[in-house]
Amino acid sequence: MLRAAGVGSGDEVIVPAYGNAEVAEDVVLAGAMPVFADIDPLTYCLSPEAVDAVVTARTAAVVAVHRFGNQADIAGLRRVGQRHGLLVLEQGELDAPCDGLPQRRAYATYLNGRLTGVITPAENAAHSHQYVVRVPGNGRPDRDAFARAVRARGVDCHVPVKTPLHRTPKFWRDIELPETERAADETLALPVDASLSRRELQRIVSACNALGGLLQPAF
Repeated sequence: MLRAAGVGSGDEVIVPAYGNAEVAEDVVLAGAMPVFADIDPLTYCLSPEAVDAVVTARTAAVVAVHRFGNQADIAGLRRVGQRHGLLVLEQGELDAPCDGLPQRRAYATYLNGRLTGVITPAENAAHSHQYVVRVPGNGRPDRDAFARAVRARGVDCHVPVKTPLHRTPKFWRDIELPETERAADETLALPVDASLSRRELQRIVSACNALGGLLQPAF
């Protein structure tokens, strides 16, 4: 789509640093330069205000990636695009399965209502791919300790984004993206597959809530 729109050498394309590298790599393949903007802390998608702040005379397009069932603020991004004459493209989650969505949503609602040991996702998230919670660090690696303890209790979990792209060797940028970096430090994906049993859901709740002490503020 970038090439079809005439985006290429000398152009900049604004993309999120929180997430898969594929979008930034596609920008490079089109001959353009990926520029990273910060995310909204609730949706994990590009923030229109952050995008507006990094627009330059070379910016040609913005690629918004919908993340964890959350929708990017496309209306806000389009307003930014209209103001600066930019193309605004959308990218869905790259590996989101399409089966069992109603069941996953039901499980997400169940977890939202019972988890106290973590910060649960927004109520309106579709949870089409991952059920992502936050474990605030308070200056300590709480998320990683929390993940190890939850796994020890038989609950499979993983860190959805281990390193933001602007902190990787390939796309290194000497910039500050505070919400992106905080999300990478705090987020944890818990299982919400349609194949889960009620007992497995209860195990997730018990394991997370038993570790709620990790969320206490540091003094």
